[in-house]
Amino acid sequence: MRRTVGPTIDMVQPLHLGMTPWSLRDTHTAQILGRQAQLGESWGYRSFWLPEHHFTQGSAIPDPLMLLASVAALTTEIRLGTTSYLLPLRQPLLAAEQVAVLDQLSGGRLTLGIGRGYAPQLFDTFGVERSRKRLLLKNCLDVMKQAWSGKFIGETDSKTSIAPLPCQEPHPPIWVAAFGPLALKQAGSLGCPYLASPMETIERLRSNLKIHVEACREAGLEVPEEVPIMRTVYCSEDTKQVAKVRSRLESESANVVRGADGLQKETAIDDWSIVGEPDYVRDLVDRYQEELGVTHLVVTRLRIGGLPSADLEKSVALTAETLGS
Repeated sequence: MRRTVGPTIDMVQPLHLGMTPWSLRDTHTAQILGRQAQLGESWGYRSFWLPEHHFTQGSAIPDPLMLLASVAALTTEIRLGTTSYLLPLRQPLLAAEQVAVLDQLSGGRLTLGIGRGYAPQLFDTFGVERSRKRLLLKNCLDVMKQAWSGKFIGETDSKTSIAPLPCQEPHPPIWVAAFGPLALKQAGSLGCPYLASPMETIERLRSNLKIHVEACREAGLEVPEEVPIMRTVYCSEDTKQVAKVRSRLESESANVVRGADGLQKETAIDDWSIVGEPDYVRDLVDRYQEELGVTHLVVTRLRIGGLPSADLEKSVALTAETLGS
């Protein structure tokens, strides 16, 4: 079946299944974080992702690369990814060095998802002009790519080069976390896959993918083959538990999706999350692949509160079994 958006293919491709930790409050303990990644690897997940969050009590992840380094030491095959490594906050050469070290440490398993950030407090606290965040992202990425090429960079009388270089050539895959139209156009102008947030409805995804594809083509760049999305997923064979989770998400969280940027309107839970019994989850994921050409699904537990960690763990395991990754 052909995609309706994104690169044209003749058949739906096998799904790359990724995951984020199901217990975000434990992410600062290497053993607990590593255990989640090890279990994901054993269940068939192909990538393990961490966001970057600052100043959020109980769930802050200020340095995802450092945390992923601990995961790299405890796993062997699963890819390691950042969903939003915030380049406007970074010194480009230092960031290039740190990314290269993690890529070497993991044996070339890193996928670098980059972002701009959005919270005013973030930019104010770090002394960064919010209005310049897209320019800062581009300038930082340009310097990082140049550094990864092994070329000398800097002023004429103080040129230098970094070491080590990344294990992957010319550098780890780069995805761009994007939400609004300007961010989507920037992702396309860079020729990078656009990593969709868990808070976009199916119709919004369809529209955003078109914006991204058009931006790639306007820049004279190939449209990336990867079409990655993040989704809130809960899979269980317990019908009462499924009904409870769906009810909670409908009443507590759908308003967050509607008000995310003022553009998304009234939504149903199935427009932005995947919650149900195994057959239902499989059918809905098939729809994403067939209608949107999705190639990568990153499973997250965003906004599923009030459940024991053990229940979330069972859901993550059953999701992998259901989708056969």
